[in-house]
Amino acid sequence: MGTKCKPKFDGEKVKRRVASGSFKSLNHAAAAIRLTARRSIRRSKRESAPGTPPNTRRGLMKRAIIYNLDKLKMIAVIGPAYSIAGKSGKAHEFGGMYFGRKYPKRAFMGPALEVSRSRLPEMWKNSVK
Repeated sequence: MGTKCKPKFDGEKVKRRVASGSFKSLNHAAAAIRLTARRSIRRSKRESAPGTPPNTRRGLMKRAIIYNLDKLKMIAVIGPAYSIAGKSGKAHEFGGMYFGRKYPKRAFMGPALEVSRSRLPEMWKNSVK
């Protein structure tokens, strides 16, 4: 009794599955970093201490944090939208002038990435099916 086997490999199908799985994982990673950044910002009428995430009086800074994905370049951009928060996000993250007043550094995006960094590889695990 003899059998013949001819393996069939579709490289393009594999490439599509890898791209699809990576894009889904990138989407999950960006959403996780955005959520971590949003949760670090507290609502308060008082300003936060320098070196800690900023406080928001009306929740505007929390709502301003968004993310967008570029499927062709496979990159994610996460941060406060200029159309919502203006230059205040940059002034808080890096320190600097905003409305004629010097703001100390109150980073929230960099620390959100650092907190999420250990969970990122797990998001890509088993992403290609």
